[in-house]
Amino acid sequence: MPVVKKRRTREPLWHERDSKAQKHGLRHTVYAVNGDRYTGEWQDNLKHGKGTQIWKSTGAIYSGDWKFGKRDGYGSYSIPDPVTKQYKKVYTGWWENDQKCGYGLKIYPNGERYEGEWSAGLRSGWGRMYYQDGSIYEGQWLLDKPSGQGMLRLPNENRYEGGWKNGKKHGPGKFFYLDKGQLLEGIWASNVPKCGIVTDFNKDEAPAPPQYPIPKIELADPDGVLSEAQAMFDDSQNE
Repeated sequence: MPVVKKRRTREPLWHERDSKAQKHGLRHTVYAVNGDRYTGEWQDNLKHGKGTQIWKSTGAIYSGDWKFGKRDGYGSYSIPDPVTKQYKKVYTGWWENDQKCGYGLKIYPNGERYEGEWSAGLRSGWGRMYYQDGSIYEGQWLLDKPSGQGMLRLPNENRYEGGWKNGKKHGPGKFFYLDKGQLLEGIWASNVPKCGIVTDFNKDEAPAPPQYPIPKIELADPDGVLSEAQAMFDDSQNE
């Protein structure tokens, strides 16, 4: 019986070309249809490892870590100055799933600066914010706003220490009027002090102390009133 030799079939040419086109491990530069450019490492045809992306429409540049096609790890994001065209860093820090996440530093267009923790692209956790007017907030953040415990120091060195909610003073707190040498200790609700006790605080060293002394308190138990207000505030928070 004659021996029939099986003919070896060759894969289609397009299979071979497709296999060679797969980007894996090595550094490649790839241009998108819209003109965006990426130069860096790949895995399974996705940006993975170290790489730099340039967006043609804005000129923005991201340089850092990638994971399966998304910014993930440590990296910096820069944009060109509209006047000088020179690049300036907008954010330097950690990323996760293409969003700011972890510790990072962001510089805003008006010169304000935030350094601290992020979550899903928003300021969340502990952080310090330097505002354009010279004020500084340091404390807890939630969903891009001061929330929790924090301190706000004003340009004249007066400061508030206490609770915050949705970016506003809220809850028990202390306001140090260093320019007047007085201290207000009380309870705030949406930036408004609802009740409290005002006392002198280093009045002799204050640059602009009030002309008249604080009137004598007529309440028999001011501390008790403050405690009662605190209890009412706690009850309202739990509703």
